[in-house]
Amino acid sequence: MSRSSIAIISGAELADYHFGDKHPFGPLRHQAFLDGIETMGLTSQVEWLPPVQCKRSDLQTFHTDDYIQKVKQCSDLGEGFIDHGDTPARKGIFEAGSTVVGSVLDMTDRIMKKQYKRGFVPIAGLHHGYKDHCSGFCIFNDCAIAFEHLRNNWQLQKVLYVDIDAHHGDGVFYNYESDCNLFIVDFHEDGQFLYPGTGDTDETGTGPAQGYKINFPMPMQAKDVDFDQQWAVAEMFIRSIEPEFIILQCGADSMKGDPITHLEYSQKSYQLAAESLCRIADEFCDGRIIGLGGGGYNMENISKAWPEVVKALLR
Repeated sequence: MSRSSIAIISGAELADYHFGDKHPFGPLRHQAFLDGIETMGLTSQVEWLPPVQCKRSDLQTFHTDDYIQKVKQCSDLGEGFIDHGDTPARKGIFEAGSTVVGSVLDMTDRIMKKQYKRGFVPIAGLHHGYKDHCSGFCIFNDCAIAFEHLRNNWQLQKVLYVDIDAHHGDGVFYNYESDCNLFIVDFHEDGQFLYPGTGDTDETGTGPAQGYKINFPMPMQAKDVDFDQQWAVAEMFIRSIEPEFIILQCGADSMKGDPITHLEYSQKSYQLAAESLCRIADEFCDGRIIGLGGGGYNMENISKAWPEVVKALLR
């Protein structure tokens, strides 16, 4: 196995994290990614790994016991909603959510063990999940659990979380607002216009972690040129951190044509962010970076944005 290779976790158990045909977070997203990988000729250039389901103890590193039990009960019943109306309870969603988390943790460990230089998990990046409640289609927050895993199991002190999903990663940001071990760079559509309505420029962390986080609320119809200008600022901040591990949440809903957002990037912005972060990872942390698919509700956009990130990870 080549140290320079990257791996992708893919399979039916991971694709099973969805909320039905009529829901924005539907069952076709995983296949749209695979179609894009094939179209771009990348299928044979990466290692393919099967999904892994996490243990309950992994969930407990971030989520409360009461909430975990609630999700299990909702999943077994398969009726109603896990939150206030956005995230339906369907049978098996507990196991599917646990597979998202387990796959991200498995890939994180493989990167830390130097089995692979970089990795990608398409159905992941569930950044709205809170410790004790579900939010915005996100049941378990794999991003937060991955951070806890890197800190607790690998003793990392400077993990960088970069989020370019159209929605602010509130479940990550507010749970680690005062945490000095997690640095956050979050690009998103301005909360005046889009859920969850958070992530203003003056939110830079609190207490001992003030200045450790940076938000880039983007105006409606922001384009590649707008992202490019702000990315230059973000890159300076990131370089000053000298991170030990990079988590990239690359939601495809920032591309033009997404049905529930209003940004207008092309895949060029995904290429810019991913290539920049790979260079920084090579410089400071032995290349260690994991890409998480995040949101995205236009299948054609998914087939372009996520494979563009994978292509950058190969370099």
